[in-house]
Amino acid sequence: MPPKSRHTQTSPPSSSTPARPAPSSSSSSKASSSSALDAQDIVLSVWNKYLEKTPQRVKLLDSFMGFLAVVGVLQFVYCCLVGNFPFNAFLSGFSATVGQFVLTASLRIQTNPENKAEFESISTERAFADFVFGSLLLHFFCVNFIN
Repeated sequence: MPPKSRHTQTSPPSSSTPARPAPSSSSSSKASSSSALDAQDIVLSVWNKYLEKTPQRVKLLDSFMGFLAVVGVLQFVYCCLVGNFPFNAFLSGFSATVGQFVLTASLRIQTNPENKAEFESISTERAFADFVFGSLLLHFFCVNFIN
């Protein structure tokens, strides 16, 4: 028995919707690489401006804050992987790290030359003395919390 022939009718394309070529993969990869280069240019511009305009004292405080952030992350990862048997020790160490980060951020804000108008009545020496006093108080409570 011979196969039946199928007759399908095709309608002509309407003139209201013009046919568009499918976007090629190279044009989409160009767009993504272009946006990646734009983002990279922005990051490099911000980094270069930070290196040029930021005083050395503020850079030192920023590096200490980066160190505190890394220590806090390492403490948390260690607690998740190994366990937190002496929970008071973990809690005390982690809160000391976070507290020191906050105190350092406060010192950075008060001693930044760009914020001089907002902190006219506070000298750099007074801000540092407050930082030292707050740090001693924080660590006193953290050591007492360990038992």
